[in-house]
Amino acid sequence: MVIVLDNHVIYYEHVGKGRPLVLLHGNGEDHHIFDRLISELSEEYEIFAVDSRGHGMSAKEEEYHYKDMAEDVIRLIVELEINRPLICGFSDGGILALLVAIDRSDLISGLIVCGANLNPKGLTLGSRMQIKGEYRKNKSPLTEMMLKEPDISPSSLVRITVPTLVLAGEKDMVKESHTKLIAASIQGAKLQILSGEDHGSYVCDSIKLADFIRQM
Repeated sequence: MVIVLDNHVIYYEHVGKGRPLVLLHGNGEDHHIFDRLISELSEEYEIFAVDSRGHGMSAKEEEYHYKDMAEDVIRLIVELEINRPLICGFSDGGILALLVAIDRSDLISGLIVCGANLNPKGLTLGSRMQIKGEYRKNKSPLTEMMLKEPDISPSSLVRITVPTLVLAGEKDMVKESHTKLIAASIQGAKLQILSGEDHGSYVCDSIKLADFIRQM
């Protein structure tokens, strides 16, 4: 399905029935990373799996900013009249989920943040070097965004007022200390570092998130 939000064309998949759930993918991906998860949860949740602007079947842009993408999610929830969904975001999608919750916790019922960072220095040095190498090759504005953004202050996370679960892999590209900082900055947030998992192994083409979602 397609929705036009302030002249930006955003694609989303809408399936299932039950508690509303919004799924947000990472940089360079699309909603299909959640296909197995959607199949697992579609009889329990009404799922809205969004392609962020510039990804999948959503319209391309000349430049990208996380705050604009988060505003797309807010507008989608409002325009589609989604009743206080649970948001689950991975990587860049986790950043968007944090920004949505900071600005509009009143719109949502819960938050699952997977492998997110508050700023580029929250990534391991090796990951930042890899992203810089990718940008030298592809000059993609989406890759460039990861090198310059986000810029979320830990103090702003106190504005998140919904139940929150912060997840990361034991071998994540986000520093473990940074993941712990995110969880510690959100009142009442729960933290889990997943043994044996890397940045996306428990998210992409996996149903491992299903039980975490059910517990929210």
